Amino acid sequence: MEPIIRIAVQKSGRLSEDSLSLMKECGIKYNNGGGKLKATSTNFPIEFLFLRDDDIPGYVADGVADLGIVGENEIVEKNKQVQTIRKLGFSKCRLSLAIPKGENYTDLSYFQHKNIATSYPRILGDFLRENNINAEIHEISGSVEIAPSIGLAEGICDIVSSGSTLMMNGLKEVEKIFSSEAVLISGGNLPVEKQAIVDKLLFRINAVQKGKSNKYVLLNAPNDSLDKIITLIPGMKSPTILPLAQEGWSSVHSVLSEDQFWENIEELKAAGAQGILVVPIEKMVI
Repeated sequence: MEPIIRIAVQKSGRLSEDSLSLMKECGIKYNNGGGKLKATSTNFPIEFLFLRDDDIPGYVADGVADLGIVGENEIVEKNKQVQTIRKLGFSKCRLSLAIPKGENYTDLSYFQHKNIATSYPRILGDFLRENNINAEIHEISGSVEIAPSIGLAEGICDIVSSGSTLMMNGLKEVEKIFSSEAVLISGGNLPVEKQAIVDKLLFRINAVQKGKSNKYVLLNAPNDSLDKIITLIPGMKSPTILPLAQEGWSSVHSVLSEDQFWENIEELKAAGAQGILVVPIEKMVI
């Protein structure tokens, strides 16, 4: 019987959507009709376990799941024996301190001898100790934002993405204490057969990530400017140069990171580049 790997993903929410979107981009198909808590891929030796995100580090550490996709905040908070094998670049957020928007805030001393509600007592506790702040931590799960309005705490420490949830609850963000993004984790020491499957999955993830961070660039350029333009968009090995029907002009095709393109755009135009097109890359294998 062919071995399969188990991967734990969040059962609902933004992290779940982003994780399953990545699997789809990697060409992995599965059927989870009816909201089942387990599903097996139809074209790749992988089984999905749909769990609460705060349970994922424990399942991976205990060997129930071979891999997991979870936020870095949960790894640090749960403090389980897992290894981060790939940063995934999505579901980015931050863990921040927030207080009622009408309060005057100058620095961390505001929290001295105050009460802070959070679902992340370990991360918060470490941060407060490092900054010599003596505060009372109230651990609660869910609906942390309501704590100040019901008199449980003077401030909160919670996950922030856009900050809209804080605003809706009359709070303002005052200190960022931890940055997080989705990562792929493993418990380590997988059998050779399973590690081979993991390596295939990592190959696909790498191809998807490379495609997202790079763009295919096409432009028209006068032949006497080609040497300059090639130095600006060198590509993976070298650009492709094709003659245009108009004499003295060529079409230049290249691949480069989106950041590099925007840094060089004015220089490309100054060198005579025209008709510049930037096209997304679905996958990129180097």
